[in-house]
Amino acid sequence: MGCGTSKVLPEPPKDVQLDLVKKVEPYTGYKTDIYKHFIKGDGDAIKSAIPSPPCHTNPHVEQPEPRKNRVAKYRAKFDPRVTAKYDIKALIGRGSFSRVVRVEHKATKQPYAIKLIETKYREGREVCESELCVLRRVRHTNIIQLIEVFETQERVYMVMELATGGELFDRIIAKGSFTERDATRVLQMVLDGVKYLHTLGITHRDLKPENLLYYHPGMDSKIMITDFGLASARKKGDDCLMKTTCGTPEYIAPEILVRKPYTNSVDMWALGVISYILLSGTMPFEDDNRTRLYRQILKGKYSYSGEPWPSVSNLAKDFIDRLLTVDPNDRMTALQALKHPWVVSMAASSSMKNLHRSISQNLLKRASSRCQSTKSAQSTRSSRSTKSNKSRRVRERELRELNLRYQQQCNG
Repeated sequence: MGCGTSKVLPEPPKDVQLDLVKKVEPYTGYKTDIYKHFIKGDGDAIKSAIPSPPCHTNPHVEQPEPRKNRVAKYRAKFDPRVTAKYDIKALIGRGSFSRVVRVEHKATKQPYAIKLIETKYREGREVCESELCVLRRVRHTNIIQLIEVFETQERVYMVMELATGGELFDRIIAKGSFTERDATRVLQMVLDGVKYLHTLGITHRDLKPENLLYYHPGMDSKIMITDFGLASARKKGDDCLMKTTCGTPEYIAPEILVRKPYTNSVDMWALGVISYILLSGTMPFEDDNRTRLYRQILKGKYSYSGEPWPSVSNLAKDFIDRLLTVDPNDRMTALQALKHPWVVSMAASSSMKNLHRSISQNLLKRASSRCQSTKSAQSTRSSRSTKSNKSRRVRERELRELNLRYQQQCNG
């Protein structure tokens, strides 16, 4: 659902490379436990990533606060109206101005997610207003549903449906089989949701696999569109053009990069990128260098080389081509995409070639290379940070010494 700070940046200067707020994180494998920091019960503990202290502790060393107290303090942050109705169970995610927790309705035992946003900060208010503006208007089987809202002077608690089936690619990796028929079934659900949003004048502006979640772990689970922190909602009669530069670089449409006013067709471009990844496990546009990445996108430069593309139908490639069209006026709408021959015919097909092995290998290969580059970058940053920390510590020590001498002079 997303729980970060404001994800919209000001318009960039014309002579400066765009620095969009979102970053694609590498796939890191199937998540066996998505509920870190789990709260077992009223008097039980939180499973924290911090290891437990050893049994034999030094009595002279200050011991960490008992876990029971930490749980009590954590729950105390919630408005009494919330805790009277819901049991707080687990921390799912966190950001600078928000937390997302798994809760259980006390009466029905139904699980939900609560997004707690600190609205005393401007960024928190912006995210909250944007998301609430959209979620209060939508009601669709493939879109995460807002259940109710609790508001205080400094916080907003958004109670929403809880998607427990995991992210799209996690399911593909775990499944062991994936065909074009499976891909069209996924895309049909996503397209249904996007078509509904566009009918209401809502543009998601950050469609990507991480924001497509399965409702439950079962094989018959539906896909749900989540994270509306960047969404734009327009009322009927309003200018349908948007100008804010935002999104995730690898999924961003060319018209946004050139800072032209754009429409909801940017969502369709993102669906073209998702379709490409869905059928291959690779990105159509990818480069560690932002400038080169943007050049690829602006030219619409991608290829169907390597596995499993020789096994993918021409209809599927045509579907992608009609979405990854640089001119937004030539791009398919959600309704047109739903009526494309590939979506219609493959969804009804009974047997297709299993693409799972190639897709999985490509996903894992990409994850490995991205992890290596991330570690290298972190190592460089760490080295610079160490030098910076040393100089900062020296300055702080000098300041403390000066302050101590000043106090001695005053007392003397």
